[in-house]
Amino acid sequence: MEELSIFLCLSFVKKSLVLREFIMSKKSDEFTVKVPLGVKLAAIIGIIILVSLGCVTVLNSYFIGQDVQVTAENNNLSTNTRAASTVNDKISSIRSNVFQLLDLTGVVSGGRSSPLARQAEAFFFERNQDIAFVYILSHDSLEKANGVDVRIVNNQFFSSNETEYSVISEFLSANSEALKRSCAGETIALNASPFFKLSTMALMIPYKENGYDQSLIICFSIESISDILGTNSINTTFLINDTDDLLCHPETDRILVGESMRNYPLVMEMRKNNQNNVDSRQIPFVETRADGTKMKMYGAYEKLSMGDIVVITTVPLDNVLEAVYRTRKNNIYLTLAVFFISVMVILFFTRFAISRHLRRLTGAAVEIQKGNFDTEIINSLIVNRNDEIGLLNRSTKAELGFLNTFAKFTNKGVAKAIARNEIDFEPHLKDITIFFSDIRGFTAISDGFKNKFGNDSPREIIGFLNDYMGRMVDCITLSGGNVDKFEGDAIMAVWGILRDDNIEYEKLPENDPRRIEQEKIHMNHVKEDAVNACKGSIAMRYSLMKYNKDAQAFTEAHKNEPRAQYKPHIKIGRGLNTGRATAGIMGSKDKMEYTAIGDAVNFASRTEASNKPCGTDMLITQDTYDLLKLDYIRCPENNYTISPENEANEIVVEMIPVEFEVKGKGAQHFYGVVNMPKFDIEAFFRQGDPNFAADPDCIKAVGPNGPKTLNEVRLMLGIDIPEFDKVNLNEEENKIQVKQ
Repeated sequence: MEELSIFLCLSFVKKSLVLREFIMSKKSDEFTVKVPLGVKLAAIIGIIILVSLGCVTVLNSYFIGQDVQVTAENNNLSTNTRAASTVNDKISSIRSNVFQLLDLTGVVSGGRSSPLARQAEAFFFERNQDIAFVYILSHDSLEKANGVDVRIVNNQFFSSNETEYSVISEFLSANSEALKRSCAGETIALNASPFFKLSTMALMIPYKENGYDQSLIICFSIESISDILGTNSINTTFLINDTDDLLCHPETDRILVGESMRNYPLVMEMRKNNQNNVDSRQIPFVETRADGTKMKMYGAYEKLSMGDIVVITTVPLDNVLEAVYRTRKNNIYLTLAVFFISVMVILFFTRFAISRHLRRLTGAAVEIQKGNFDTEIINSLIVNRNDEIGLLNRSTKAELGFLNTFAKFTNKGVAKAIARNEIDFEPHLKDITIFFSDIRGFTAISDGFKNKFGNDSPREIIGFLNDYMGRMVDCITLSGGNVDKFEGDAIMAVWGILRDDNIEYEKLPENDPRRIEQEKIHMNHVKEDAVNACKGSIAMRYSLMKYNKDAQAFTEAHKNEPRAQYKPHIKIGRGLNTGRATAGIMGSKDKMEYTAIGDAVNFASRTEASNKPCGTDMLITQDTYDLLKLDYIRCPENNYTISPENEANEIVVEMIPVEFEVKGKGAQHFYGVVNMPKFDIEAFFRQGDPNFAADPDCIKAVGPNGPKTLNEVRLMLGIDIPEFDKVNLNEEENKIQVKQ
């Protein structure tokens, strides 16, 4: 047992030192989680999701965009080709129909002015209502009439569109130069819309008849061509002539004002390509809108064989990629939704599956740091999990049990103080109250166990001592004391040894206000420790009576058994002394303990040993008495009165009428503790056991129902009244041996 104790103590001290170094590295008393694990996991997985889905979205958008773009280019080029073919067929049809009319009217009897020719013209315009007029003019026909000129007008066109015939002259006058060029052999297409206020186009075609260089002028509505080209597609198709004037466009207002496309980027690029005789092509370009915004476009163009007419089809790249952009936007929304849902799921999972358990583990670590090795948090740790959390929980639970065992093998108060970083590992002088107790006649009791139980006596003795000492230790712990050591049946305990009181104030001058203030605070602490020591010691009287009652019942219950178990009826002595001692860690690297040594400790041991000759169960020294008398003991010095705030801790004592010599202090007296009249037994023990109820047979040990004099104590405990004239306490000193 001793070897096991040494091993466990050494292990505990080593672990305590490691724990202390860890705690010293902290700036606060509790662990602080700056970034929870769940947030980290959510951030990591969220980033992975964002990056992965983002890459998928970007790559998907890129490749699909490329495919859509190629498809759109092909569609745009195809649309332009179809439109060019359709427009060419339409214009060729109009030209052919007009030539047929002219041929027909030229060969009928009476010429073009005959009734038959007029009738043919009427039939022609009935079938070609979109043609406004057909003229055959020479270059000087605008200045003087020529006998070979032909002027055929669709009256129905002008009347239905409420257009004056005079616009024909205005149109021809404005385009006289074009007329000359046509008479010279060029086919020219002109925008007549600004004159007619309708969507119209004129063709000037070189025409030779009867040896004259003339021009066949055909003016017709382009609404049918606009319908063919269409206006509801994302593609825009329009026509321009050789001077880059608009001939046809889905936006009618643009041709009505005679807009020129000379500066249009696509047209400029097209005219540049004319140098290489390129008649059709598709090229990218950038269009600047009226609001200043720039838009990427694709444009395809094809020149017609007639009149240098160019069919142009454009498509905005944004419109082409609109579906791609919409898909990308949806993918982004989907990514964000997946990210949000994933983060929420991860946070939910980590909170309930990881963080909650880690918080419990952290709580257990904090409790260890606080020195609470019996924390209830440990019971909430789930140890049947098969993952790392379960392993940590099992390890932590085992470690707490191990630490709690260490604390029991050494000094639980010291172990907690080490964990809380409340102990300076350097030795210090401290003003403390020291306690010793001892069982009367323990040697005879041990011999009785050996005689009855033989080889089984160790178990029986240890069981009896554990029962007794467990009750005594409870009294020490509940009153704030610390068990220093067990020596056989003896207990040494200390109050105030773990208090971090600094006595450096004693180096200050005696009249220094700081010294006075600090000394007052310090002495209040020392008094508090002494009062608590008295509480714990007086509570032992109740616990001893309760033990003896239980021991009697135990013995009675087993009396008929072979080798009947029993627990002896015992008496104990307790001694308290308050004084200055050296406190610190003592021993070697293989065995250490935190304890107190010095004259004050020796004197406390002598005080306990003096109970027998004094016929008492509890003694305090002159030093302890002098410390407490003015505030807690009714005596001549305070006129037998104490302040109301101290009445709850009133102590009744009687001076032992025998003096003894104390080295360095002269003659002194011991004081037998009679009672603490206001001591509440149930309130005291309920600090450890909320369900505690005082035994009615033992309640007379202390408190309102307790003894009033030492003789009553002796009578209650069965202690003989000594003959003090025969007692010499100075002789007892030689019998005391204190092991440190």
